[in-house]
Amino acid sequence: MSSINRPPTPEADEHEPSLQETINAKLVQSGEKERLRQLLRERLVECGWKDDLKAKCRTIIKQRGLSNVTVDELSNEITPIGRSSIPDTVKAELLREIRNFLQP
Repeated sequence: MSSINRPPTPEADEHEPSLQETINAKLVQSGEKERLRQLLRERLVECGWKDDLKAKCRTIIKQRGLSNVTVDELSNEITPIGRSSIPDTVKAELLREIRNFLQP
């Protein structure tokens, strides 16, 4: 039997970072990620999203009873609702901000 010459298998910790990982690292290192988080918080409060989500949480708690719902259950139920209800204008503004940051 002859051996096959193969290139060495890369180690698990030597993986090439994805584009998303690279962008995230740049955002964190520059402090831009925290600024964008603050901008997102402000826009969600301004458009009433936070109040709407809070009201939905209260409704769920009232329907089930306070002692019959855990924080994890509430979080699991409300998270998809919250994500899908973020206004397109807020998403577009954040995307614009990220693009501006990434442009040289």
